[in-house]
Amino acid sequence: MNDEQQRIRVVGAVIVEEERVLAARRGASQSLAGLWEFPGGKIEPGETPEAALRREITEELGCTVQVGRHIETTLHAYGFATIELSTFFASLIAGAPLASEHSELRWIDRAHLLDVEWAPADVPSVHRLLRDRRP
Repeated sequence: MNDEQQRIRVVGAVIVEEERVLAARRGASQSLAGLWEFPGGKIEPGETPEAALRREITEELGCTVQVGRHIETTLHAYGFATIELSTFFASLIAGAPLASEHSELRWIDRAHLLDVEWAPADVPSVHRLLRDRRP
């Protein structure tokens, strides 16, 4: 990582229902357009990762989640910044996810997670999900 490159702390929700995982495709106007990610967003100053995740899911998907255990934290240097992504399991507790900031939402069977092209920062969490079967 370049010492002068901005580091952005973000969170992603791994929402699992039975053996399916919710994936979100980045829109054409977003950086990394067309790549898949776990929905979430930036952690605001003074906010815990779990609080940020609850807020971001409400804003992005219009539903409410309960945040579960931490899965993975990864650093990935993109051209625009270095992303520190922390992923957590999450359970839907109210509402149904709706794509407002993403071009598409898709429930993907856990065994087929590698069938889509993930944003590089999300890939370690995908691999962890394939190795670790616990919710």
